[in-house]
Amino acid sequence: MATLAATVVFFIVGLIVSAIIIYVITKLFREKEGIGTALLAALAGAIIYALAYYSLGHGLLAALIGGFGWLLALGSLYNIGWLKALVVAVIVWIVAAIVGFVLPTVVGPL
Repeated sequence: MATLAATVVFFIVGLIVSAIIIYVITKLFREKEGIGTALLAALAGAIIYALAYYSLGHGLLAALIGGFGWLLALGSLYNIGWLKALVVAVIVWIVAAIVGFVLPTVVGPL
C-alpha cells in the first residue's frame, strides 16, 4: 500500500507531466496561453475525473462524464470551440498514454 507521501509525489509528478503535454499540444495549435493555463487545465482534469469516479465508480459512464467535463474546462480555459477542444483532448490523451507507458520504464523498476 502506498504511503501518503508517495501518493502526493506521484500526483505532483503526474500533474507536471500532464501540464507539459497540454502546454506543448496547445502550442502546436497556436494557442497563446502559457504554462500556468496548462497547469490549471491539468489540475481541473484531475479534479473532474476524481469527482466523476468517486461519484459514479470506475466505469464507462464516469469516464464519459469526466471527459465531457474536462472538455468544458479545456474549452473555457483556452477559449476554444468544442471541435478544437475535442481534437486537442484526443491528442493530449494519446501523448499522455504514450508518455505514461514509457516514463515508468525510464528509471527502471522501482
